[in-house]
Amino acid sequence: QAQLVESGGGLVQSGGSLRLSCAASGVILNSYGIGWFRQAPGKEREGVSCISVSDGSTYYLDSVKGRFTISRDNAAKNMVYLQMNSLKPEDTAIYYCAALRCLAPHGYYGVDYWGEGTLVTVSS
Repeated sequence: QAQLVESGGGLVQSGGSLRLSCAASGVILNSYGIGWFRQAPGKEREGVSCISVSDGSTYYLDSVKGRFTISRDNAAKNMVYLQMNSLKPEDTAIYYCAALRCLAPHGYYGVDYWGEGTLVTVSS
């Protein structure tokens, strides 16, 4: 059974940084890309970023381009990170990682597995 576990969320002031981690187990990283999604209160879940399994190419939501960076640990192949800089109050949400097909740089499809999420709160 595939499992994705997020960590690294917390409370940060506007302009600050956080790094989220996603640990994947049971998921064949040769078959899936990994993506990050977020869901703010009262809003739909949206895709923030993903990284392709084939060549490491990436996709970003327009509102996070230049501030967020997704990466994978090539040594510990089960780890994917989301470095979030210059955080804004509107980035406040529960962040989820997911196993999917990443069509970088355009988007993603085929989300097969979800983590439980980690809460990011950005205070103004």
